Amino acid sequence: MDLDADLEIRLAPAFAHASEAELARILDFYAVAWEYEPQTFPILFDRSGTVLESFSPDFYLPELDLYVELTTLKQRLVRKKNRKLRRLRELYPGLRIKLLYARDFRALLFKYGKLSLADTLTGADGQTTPPKARPLHPIAGTRADDPARRSDHGRRRARRIRAEARARGASQLSTAGEPGGTAVTA
Repeated sequence: MDLDADLEIRLAPAFAHASEAELARILDFYAVAWEYEPQTFPILFDRSGTVLESFSPDFYLPELDLYVELTTLKQRLVRKKNRKLRRLRELYPGLRIKLLYARDFRALLFKYGKLSLADTLTGADGQTTPPKARPLHPIAGTRADDPARRSDHGRRRARRIRAEARARGASQLSTAGEPGGTAVTA
């Protein structure tokens, strides 16, 4: 009698986030068949038809014919995933896909008695691959892709800070000749 013939041995895929690995363990425990990122869907093309952007849902549950995308990271990334899902649904209207947010994943962990893992499996702490180092922006040593630098609010704030610094410099120059004023030399 060959016991190995009755067991399907599956190598664990390299999950991008620990929360995906935990969801896979829950699905395995309840004998729900799943595939990890089995298909990539092109969602944005240029005029010549070249794919510019694509989307690979985290899991496919073949018995339910359902794709599952799990997002437990920053709100900025959730908005990006929501945009991609809207585009996916426009291009592939027959596709069934469910997005599980961090709150949904926490509820799942609570339901299965694993709430103590929630903090380590959500957010950047759950990353299984180290985040990529981003180069410093040449101005003021900030990150080039810092959201504050990209937003209008960040640009207005930076302009205001520079203007205040110029005003302080100008007031220091004007008080150089007054008693008690500071002399500025070049």
